[in-house]
Amino acid sequence: MKKKLKNPFFRFPDEKEELQTHLLSWYDDYKRDLPWRTHPSLYKTVVSEFMLQQTRVSTVLPYFDRWLKKFPCFEDLASAPENSVLKAWEGLGYYSRARNLQKLAREFIAWKIIPHDPESWQKLPGVGPYISAAVTSISFDQNIAVCDGNVVRVLSRIFSIDESFKDGSSAQRKLLPLAQTLIDEDRPGDYNQAVMELGATICNRQAPSCTVCPVLKNCKSGQKGDPETRPKLKKKKKGLIKLKRYWIESGDSILLQKGGIEEKRLSGLFELPKNLEGELEGHQNLLVQKSRTIGTNEYKETIYKSSLKSSCDFKKYSLEWITWENFKEITLSGPHRKWIQELRNDRSNSDG
Repeated sequence: MKKKLKNPFFRFPDEKEELQTHLLSWYDDYKRDLPWRTHPSLYKTVVSEFMLQQTRVSTVLPYFDRWLKKFPCFEDLASAPENSVLKAWEGLGYYSRARNLQKLAREFIAWKIIPHDPESWQKLPGVGPYISAAVTSISFDQNIAVCDGNVVRVLSRIFSIDESFKDGSSAQRKLLPLAQTLIDEDRPGDYNQAVMELGATICNRQAPSCTVCPVLKNCKSGQKGDPETRPKLKKKKKGLIKLKRYWIESGDSILLQKGGIEEKRLSGLFELPKNLEGELEGHQNLLVQKSRTIGTNEYKETIYKSSLKSSCDFKKYSLEWITWENFKEITLSGPHRKWIQELRNDRSNSDG
C-alpha cells in the first residue's frame, strides 16, 4: 500500500492518486516514440538527458541517432579522441556537455559496481540534481522527482501558484519538494517522464491545449482559464556583446581561430578570427552582420573582409589556415559553419 504524503495543495486525500492515474494513463497511450525509449538502456538515458539540456527534442533526434552509431556504449565514448566527440556534437552548442559526457563515461567504466542512488551520480561531471534524478528514476526506479522547466510550468498551473520566481533555476529549486510529494512510487521513472511529456506536448508556454489535457480536472489554472499567466518568472535583461570578425583568405584556405584551454566554452573549436586589431592591413570591407543568443547575452557579430600582416604571430592568436578541402573535418562553434558557407557561396556567385 502506498504511503500517502501530505500535500498542502490538495483539498482531498484522493486527489494526488487521481492526478497520478490520469497522467500515467495518458502517458501510456500517447507518449512520443523517442529512440531513447525504444529498447531503453542506461547509456541511452544518460546521453539523451545530456543532449536535451536547453535543447529541443526535434533538434536532438538526428544527433542522438548519429551519436549512438559512432559511440554505441560508455566504453566507446570513453576511448574516443576528444576532437571526434566535439565533432559529433557540432551544432548542439554548450560544448561543455559533450566534454562532461565523455568524462562521465571514463569514470563510469572505472566503477566496479554501478550505483543506483542519485547522490553518487551527482558526483559525476556535468550531473546535477535534475540529471541524477532523471537517470536514477528512469533506469533504477529510484523514488526521486525531477524538476525542470516543463515540470515548473505544469505544477505552477495545476496548483495555480502565483509566486514570482527570480528565474527558472529558482523556480525549480522551490518547486522540487512539491514535485517529490507527487511522484508515483510504483512507477517513478514513468511518472517523471509523463510530467515532462505533458509540459512539452500539451502544457505549452503559449496556447496550451487545455481541452485535451489529461489532468484538466485537476488543474486550477485550466479550470480558471488563465494558464498562460503561470509560471511567473521575472524577465532577465539580456546583455549585448559586439564582436568584430574577419574573413581572411589565402589561395584555397581560410584563416580560422581555435579556442584554447583557457576558453572553456570554445576550447578546441574553430571560429572566424576576432581581436586582430593592429594585425590587419589594408582596407576592411563590411561583409555581413549576424546575431545570436548564448545564455542571457545577445552577440552582434560584424564580419569584415580583410588581410593579415605578414608579421602576425599565429601562435599568439591561435590562428590556423584551414583548406576548403579539410573544412568539413574541423569542428566550428555556434553557427559559424553556416555563416562561412553562406559567405563563401555569396562570394562565389558574385565572382561568377
